[in-house]
Amino acid sequence: MAGTTPQPTQSTSRTRSWWGWGWTDAHPDDAECTAIGALLPGTLSHPLPVPRVRDLAIAGPAVEPPPSLAHLVAADPADRAAHAMGKAYRDVVRALRGRPGRIPDLVARPTDDQEVADLLDWAGERQVAVVPYGGGSSVSGGVEYRGDAHRAVMSLDLTAMGRVLEVDTQGRAARIQAGTLGPSLEDQLRPHGLTLRHFPQSFEFSTLGGWLATRAGGHYATGRTHIDDFVQSLRVVTPAGTSSSWRLPASGAGPSPDRLFLGSEGALGVITEAWVRLQERPRHKASAAVAFTDFQDALGAVRALAQSDLSPANCRLLDSGEAALSGAAHDGSSVLVLGFESADEPVAARLERAVALARSHGGRYGGTGGADGPQESPDGDAAVSAWRSAFLRMPYLRDGLARMGAVAETFETAATWDRIPGLIEEVRREVGEAAVKATGFPATVNCRLTHVYPDGAAPYFTVLAAGRAGDEVAVWDDLKAVASEVLHRHRATITHHHAVGRDHRPGYDRQRPEPFALALRAVKGALDPRGILNPGVLVD
Repeated sequence: MAGTTPQPTQSTSRTRSWWGWGWTDAHPDDAECTAIGALLPGTLSHPLPVPRVRDLAIAGPAVEPPPSLAHLVAADPADRAAHAMGKAYRDVVRALRGRPGRIPDLVARPTDDQEVADLLDWAGERQVAVVPYGGGSSVSGGVEYRGDAHRAVMSLDLTAMGRVLEVDTQGRAARIQAGTLGPSLEDQLRPHGLTLRHFPQSFEFSTLGGWLATRAGGHYATGRTHIDDFVQSLRVVTPAGTSSSWRLPASGAGPSPDRLFLGSEGALGVITEAWVRLQERPRHKASAAVAFTDFQDALGAVRALAQSDLSPANCRLLDSGEAALSGAAHDGSSVLVLGFESADEPVAARLERAVALARSHGGRYGGTGGADGPQESPDGDAAVSAWRSAFLRMPYLRDGLARMGAVAETFETAATWDRIPGLIEEVRREVGEAAVKATGFPATVNCRLTHVYPDGAAPYFTVLAAGRAGDEVAVWDDLKAVASEVLHRHRATITHHHAVGRDHRPGYDRQRPEPFALALRAVKGALDPRGILNPGVLVD
């Protein structure tokens, strides 16, 4: 039966950073920036100043909306600057150096489908590029405009469309507007005892529509790892009309219309709402950390877990460098963080079996059995807690390192198990060598597995390196090009869950089959004949 939902809670008294990750009050101060910068060779002696919008040269808008749309559109310089880029390392550095790129002329905030359609119609008539925008957490250049082919640019902010419209408790599904931020979405589902159970690292600062448009991956390591797995139907407004697929549990009726728009990154249409599958909220949880002396043994353990029927919610393998960086281990061990949860039954037995399987591959674990899962030893508790804290804090520390002139960024991929060991080894070596060549200083290249499947895994790399003062983006471009070449050589995807955007476009062009590219260009021409939607993303 359909149920009512509480009013959305999208606002907060805290202030979002216009130039960096998250909340302004959570950023490292100058002293902390200096302290973390001292851990890397070749960094600045003092942090770069926090950038200010008033120091940017922001021209007036090149266009004005018609009176009928004026109430939806803002041209405030601070608002426009906050919508100019996402939150990738290159975005942060460009803001720090006062070079944020082309700032949108207008920021529009529609409240329903008709207003989205009206804005697209006007933009098409005036040759205004439209960049759909959710929470702005893109780390692949997905929410900025590059080039000068359009007379003006409008950022289409969907966050005014932030409601859970309908909940079907019998079918465990909900109809949700695309601009709903993660915390608000869960708050509105909580009274029904249900959850979407999709928690990317950007959860606090990203929207359902953004997850759908980028085929986002969530926190959970097995099972339903991507937002795709939760979709029943989509509603998408395009310049050629509105697409609304049927809500179905499954269908074999030709190519799926939803699959056309999942991952389309705003280049084919604006996702405005979706029916998504829900789950009961978990009541039983348990976690443990297993240490390994040999990383190859750890890989074997993870593969065995992925190919078992245990389905851990968390199965995250940290190499020794990543374990040390997060505080999970300081003795050179790799650490496997395991977690299980369930809405209806204790998870102790599953965790115990998983720990036993990991130990059979050389893992070390000192926990004992408990009422609802092994009671981790103090070391195990500390490892899991340290990793979780570091996971949430890392984007802020990245921005602190950027203020110290360092290169601090991540990239991720996925490949089959037979390619994983060689892929990880070559990325570490070749990106490390490229960093020395570019900066003259050694770099740290760590790896963790974030998602695992019976047939492969998703390695996630962290790169910490010196920069070149004023030229940090060029250094990262060099390292990114080297990493992308290794991925291509191993037939590993250019992105597992960070999306293509503009930064991954060269790798995506090499990865996709040419007949598919031909079809995608035809779809773009049919749905967006004037070429206004997120130009440069996915297809020209």
